[in-house]
Amino acid sequence: QVQLVESGGGLVQPGGSLRLSCAASGFTFSTYVMKWYRQVPGKERELVAAITSAGGLTNYADSVKGRFTISRDNAKNTVYLQMNSLKPEDTAVYYCNARKGAGDYWGQGTQVTVSS
Repeated sequence: QVQLVESGGGLVQPGGSLRLSCAASGFTFSTYVMKWYRQVPGKERELVAAITSAGGLTNYADSVKGRFTISRDNAKNTVYLQMNSLKPEDTAVYYCNARKGAGDYWGQGTQVTVSS
């Protein structure tokens, strides 16, 4: 059974930091591209960051470049999103995604709220 379980969300003040984690099981994690998306109610889901299967290449949305860092630990079947210098506009539900060919798996999401 495929599972992606996000954790690490919460309430943080502007300028603060959070680290999201996504623990994967039920598939060969090390062969999948992993991505973080976010979604605000009433808006489309937005790609935030992506990392290749071996972790050699990463990609970021312009809105988070220089502030967010995606990484993965294939030994722990976990992908991370380090979020620094958080802004109120980063408030969203953050989702973990695993993709390879026809395989396309999603987590349940974790809420991140940036507010003073």
